[in-house]
Formats: sequence, structure tokens, C-alpha cells
Amino acid sequence: AALAAQGGPSALRLPRPMMNSGDFAFSFSGLKTAVLTATRARELSDADRAQLAWEFQEAATEVLATKALAALRHCGLERLVVAGGVGANRRLRERLDAAAQRQQLRVFYPELALCTDNGAMIAFCGAQRLLAGLPAAGSGAFAIKPRWPLAELTPV
Repeated sequence: AALAAQGGPSALRLPRPMMNSGDFAFSFSGLKTAVLTATRARELSDADRAQLAWEFQEAATEVLATKALAALRHCGLERLVVAGGVGANRRLRERLDAAAQRQQLRVFYPELALCTDNGAMIAFCGAQRLLAGLPAAGSGAFAIKPRWPLAELTPV
């Protein structure tokens, strides 16, 4: 994000993966491959790297905002909570806030200092479970699914 702040619009256009997939899934593997291809094509100057970072941020935040807002509409909801490390990205916040204002939705974010790595947050939750005397992961208390389809989740 810091490098992207030094860039801006240019002729470079990276893909917006799965933007029109018709579901809420997303993957940035194609976007990462496009960046890799761009970096291998020629020697990049500092300005080129800033442009590439800017365009990567634009592509990623466009996909995330589009998918998140589509999920809200699909579920008939009007509030979105953004959490994890991505919640610290100012461009994502700008996109979501602008869309929320246009569509009369509300978006909530933790303070920037609390937007941390998802793995760290999950580890903290696990530690809290253990402190509370709840079963640990792998104990058979619940199934571990590294790729859990959203359609299979049920509200608690």
C-alpha cells in the first residue's frame, strides 16, 4: 500500500479475477501471476514498481469490494464488518465507504491498530478456547476444513 501510494493510473491494466463469476468466491492467483509476468518482462524502475503496486491494489480492492457488496445484496443485509489485515487497506476502505454511501449501507472497521494478520487472530481465538477449557483443534471436537465452501456455513 505504501508503494501503491507513490503510483497512479497508467496504461498497465491487471486482471480482475473472478469478477463476473456469479458467486462470491475470489482468488488472486491469476492476479499474482500477471504481476510476476509483468516483473519478468523487463527491468522495472522505482516508478514502474509504484505503478504496478497501484494497479495491483486497484484490482484487488475492486474485486473484494464488488464481491462483498454483492454478498450483502444477495443476503438482504445492510451492514458489513471488515476484519483482518485487509481491513487496514485505505483504498479498500475508500471503495467500500463510497459504495456504502451510494447504496445506503453501513460498513464497520476496527481501528487500524487492530487490523492484524488473520492467522494471528485465529491463533488468539484458539488460545482463548484453550483458556476457557474448550477442546483444541484436532481433538475431534470439530472438523478442520482448509477450504470450507461458504454455501456450507450456517449462522450461529
